[in-house]
Amino acid sequence: MSSSGNRLRLARMLALATVLYGLVFYFVGAYLKPGYSQVTHYISELNATGTAWATELGWFGFVPIAALFAAFLVVAQPIARVTGASRLGFLLLWTQPIAFLGVALAPCDPGCSIGGSALQQIHDLLGVGTYFPAALGLFLLSYAPGLSTVGKIFFRVAAIAWLLLFLLMLMPELAPVRGLLQRIADGLLGMAVLLIAWHMLGPTPQNR
Repeated sequence: MSSSGNRLRLARMLALATVLYGLVFYFVGAYLKPGYSQVTHYISELNATGTAWATELGWFGFVPIAALFAAFLVVAQPIARVTGASRLGFLLLWTQPIAFLGVALAPCDPGCSIGGSALQQIHDLLGVGTYFPAALGLFLLSYAPGLSTVGKIFFRVAAIAWLLLFLLMLMPELAPVRGLLQRIADGLLGMAVLLIAWHMLGPTPQNR
């Protein structure tokens, strides 16, 4: 197999590993965490300061996801079919490994209320600083050369939904389902990663 073929296969393995590890971590973390609900609680509350299993879930949950996501981006970048706006969109995906690492290094307070301790304020800034660029990144990826019409629609809808879900989960009225809203957004991100890995890497379709 050629060097580019090996890189493509590795990128796809890393994409799948990133999504599967995240999925398993979310369920295992919720199972271990006393009183934790995937519907009600933010994902970052898995390692909220001073709560049960916080350190373990931070270092063995969020940090590996960040590392896998970053490794995928590094391996995929040289063979990604992106130019111009879509290249910027691909680069903006780096906000996500930064976000996962940031959750581990700057955990939120219990309840993850806006404001609070110094770590909570850093956590809030990371949230704003990574959610909005990620939405833009998803939208710009829709301009990738050779992407199908369905792919273009997905990235544009995902970008709008990602931003809308972020705003909705901050509303006090929707606090009982904010965890579910955030997980839907993460599901869209996972689908985007897999779509990139299988439909935006390697030679253009007409050259295969």
